[in-house]
Amino acid sequence: MSRPKLLIVDDDEGIRTQLKYALRDEFALWFAEDRTQAMALFHEIQPPVVSLDLGLPPTPDTPEEGLKALDEMLGASPSTKVVVVTGNGDHQNALRAIQLGAFDYQLKPIDLETFKVVLQRAAYLQGLEVESDGWVRDQQDASRFEEILGSTPSMREIFSVIQRVAKTDATILIEGESGTGKELIARAIHHRSRRRPAPFVPINCGAIPETLLESELFGHERGAFTGAHVQRKGKFEVADRGTLFLDEIGELSLVLQVKLLRFLQERTVERVGGREPIQLDLRVIAATNRDLKTQLERHLFREDLYYRLSVVAVRVPPLRERGGDVILLANAFLRREAKKQRRRARFSPQALRALAVYAWPGNIRELENKVSRAVILARGRVIEPADLDLEATAEPERPASLRQARERAERDALVEMLTTHRGNISQAARELQVSRTTLHGILDKHEINARDFR
Repeated sequence: MSRPKLLIVDDDEGIRTQLKYALRDEFALWFAEDRTQAMALFHEIQPPVVSLDLGLPPTPDTPEEGLKALDEMLGASPSTKVVVVTGNGDHQNALRAIQLGAFDYQLKPIDLETFKVVLQRAAYLQGLEVESDGWVRDQQDASRFEEILGSTPSMREIFSVIQRVAKTDATILIEGESGTGKELIARAIHHRSRRRPAPFVPINCGAIPETLLESELFGHERGAFTGAHVQRKGKFEVADRGTLFLDEIGELSLVLQVKLLRFLQERTVERVGGREPIQLDLRVIAATNRDLKTQLERHLFREDLYYRLSVVAVRVPPLRERGGDVILLANAFLRREAKKQRRRARFSPQALRALAVYAWPGNIRELENKVSRAVILARGRVIEPADLDLEATAEPERPASLRQARERAERDALVEMLTTHRGNISQAARELQVSRTTLHGILDKHEINARDFR
């Protein structure tokens, strides 16, 4: 087995020599005398472990060279284990180094045996984390479709629909609660279509005042109204040859619904204040978090437009109906935010259970926000339910029937066992007193992937 790489950064030649002879049997060693040399070697060899003297000679620009080097190293590679070395009188900087993300610190004069154990432990843990990250990344890649993560049957069906409709120019209606990822699905359709080289133009119909929305969508001619000093193209023209994504289509006024219907029928638009029809070639994808059929009954949405838009309808399930995707998504958000904040973090078993049983009224957007908050506010490397602003034992929704109560209890028992045993099927089956085959069948029924709990 090859020795792990260790970069030793120290301006004292005597200490470098001492560490060379003490550590050469356990590590492949590189040495640097200052921050500039250290960073050049760091980027070249990418060491899993660094020994960094905080007392590097200061420069006029950077009086705290050691802390600056630490910050640069962890900024470039958050997974690197940096053990800082400091004098007895520099305890404050040692604490600052730990707050910045240093793995550990060692006081001078260095106790070689203790230092060796710390470095070996750092190298061992770094190797485990890299292996674990690789496994998680493989799982996410296997469950990824474009920018969408999902492994449940309902999501796999959506992926199948995307693949089929992307090859056509059919108008598509995406229905789902706020925060379920409707725009990601629209982008995936565009990315898989022949229109990919052209623009994908999103517009939220509910975020723009009605008085401005017509001009935003269809453009205007110079002098069409007060303030229209120049001719301006609308979103339809900008999206020519590409895809126009109309989010919150249920917010469109009846007047604009008529104009949209005319475009879908004739494929032409007229700018506000204009008289000449402009021929366009684009695909329209609409999305809504409202029940448009209820809107039809209340005469708030045109029936003919509804059927024009929903040539293909895609229903996006809320997160509470996606089983093990909650843990899959939570781990993906954790990896991304931890890298952004230059932290190492993982969920505790209690946090995983809290994530799994919570109802997620805000769907994926709420999950993403809670994980980001937890990474920032967690005191240590282990994220607990309180860091996620969740109860340790979340109160489940009251079931509407005895059958639902049984299924909820069965699902909660599965989640608890998989969380306790970190996704180990054999141990979970033994404790639940069922066979592995039976447990696999129950997991499939509840759309739970045991590997997401490892």
